[in-house]
Amino acid sequence: MKKRKVQVGKVADLCNGQMQKIELEEGNILLARIKDKFYATGANCTHYGAPLETGILNGERVVCPWHNACFNIVTGDQEEPPGLDALSRFPVNIKGEDVIVELPENFASQGPPEMAKYNPEADNRTFIILGAGAAGSAAAETLRSSGFQGRLIVLSKEDILPYDRTALSKSYLQNHPSKESLILRSQDFYEQNDIEVYTHKSVKQIDASTKSITFDDGTNLEYDALLVASGSKARQLNIPGANLENVFTLRKESDAEKIVVAAENAKTAVVVGASFIGMETAASLAQKEISVKVVAPGSIPFAKILGEEIGDMFRQLHEQHGVGFHMNTKVKEIEGNTKVEAVILENGEHLKADIVIVGIGVEPVTDFLEGIELEPEDRSIPVNEYLQATEGIYAAGDVARFPEANSGEMTRIEHWRLAAQHGRIAARNMLGQQIKFASVPFFWTGQFDVKLRYTGHAQDWDEIIFQGEIEEQKFLAFYVKNNQILAVAGCGRDKDIAAITELMRLRKMPIPKFVKNNSTDWVKQLGGGVKDSSKTFTKMT
Repeated sequence: MKKRKVQVGKVADLCNGQMQKIELEEGNILLARIKDKFYATGANCTHYGAPLETGILNGERVVCPWHNACFNIVTGDQEEPPGLDALSRFPVNIKGEDVIVELPENFASQGPPEMAKYNPEADNRTFIILGAGAAGSAAAETLRSSGFQGRLIVLSKEDILPYDRTALSKSYLQNHPSKESLILRSQDFYEQNDIEVYTHKSVKQIDASTKSITFDDGTNLEYDALLVASGSKARQLNIPGANLENVFTLRKESDAEKIVVAAENAKTAVVVGASFIGMETAASLAQKEISVKVVAPGSIPFAKILGEEIGDMFRQLHEQHGVGFHMNTKVKEIEGNTKVEAVILENGEHLKADIVIVGIGVEPVTDFLEGIELEPEDRSIPVNEYLQATEGIYAAGDVARFPEANSGEMTRIEHWRLAAQHGRIAARNMLGQQIKFASVPFFWTGQFDVKLRYTGHAQDWDEIIFQGEIEEQKFLAFYVKNNQILAVAGCGRDKDIAAITELMRLRKMPIPKFVKNNSTDWVKQLGGGVKDSSKTFTKMT
């Protein structure tokens, strides 16, 4: 293949631990110097295209500042989701003081990792993944990229290939892009990599003792290893009028499509529940010039997850965009003939509503399991540190109750990125690699023009330490329990959150007293060769 050699800078332009974006005719690349060696990869995150030079470089690991996807700058491999592809790698040569990069004729900044093919002579096992969400799709690709040559089946109850569920309450409601734009991989991709994806496939029973799956249509499948990644279903309102037309939940692509259609002729909307789905939906509908009211039993949104100060910030943000709040009450009844017309609250208020969105939480989909003792509280699947429930069965994502590495407590976390992290580790353990799940949980929310990132996990806390100003929407919030920082939330501090996530991963977070008494530069605190750099090179002539 013909290659073009391009001089992109001088050796002295980069110090060890620095990375720079290089603008070329073919596209942008990322140049990094580590231990006096230079490496070049694609310049943008393979998730949503964030510029990686605005993230952090920790050793060989570059962390995206938007959603904390991680890549190895030497190999280009993805080390943490979200995103699917690896970064393309480009050979780098040093000639005197010049740094020269070799570019292929067909330039691409990213591409899928190399994957094994189905070869029953080499491996006659059958691995089944139940669920095609973040956990299921990540597991399928990890199995093939890790060398699995057996039969690989992915089962989905929905009628769509694996897709980006996080977009449903945000960009999909606001802009209504094509259904295809949500899909993570094409049908051709799955066929080329011998991944059998079956949509609209409903499971009736899984028998752990016989390692068999029975479907609603009466057919059966046997497996050698099974990953249960069936996700959650939205909780429904159990009140009069809950079944009226234009009363929706938002969990699946088909739900979002129905809301988009109904919103075209709607002037008023009521969102039941101040959850992340509820609040993101409220923001999306408000930006479509619909009058939105939020009804919730608590006094402040997100108070149990983020604290009252941050919850109040989000409430004020919504109110500035015209969203109304009816807190400390619940919906008693939904009125209408065949279609919703109004919502009646327990406090007696009547709210006009052309559409109603119910966002009161989700519950794991596990009713089909036999031979596994489920958690009585929510019927989730208890797993060990290897995400294994029992012999031959693993669980990942919303259905898994797992030992959280930082605290050791059994917990269940409903995060898109964590589900993908689960899927990747579970897949490798299905192959017998025995890797403990120790990844740092991370989630994000976008409401209007405010983006919040949250790393770690705190079910409760003794105090919250703030750095920065909440009113300016530029701050860090440290959640402390038993003199340990369990989680950190932040607005306008993306690079700091990326550095803190790395500190948590390495178990190097400082004690709360240090955070209280110091205005910390978190990138410098991470150390390990990390240097802040924002310079951009253009092609030298």
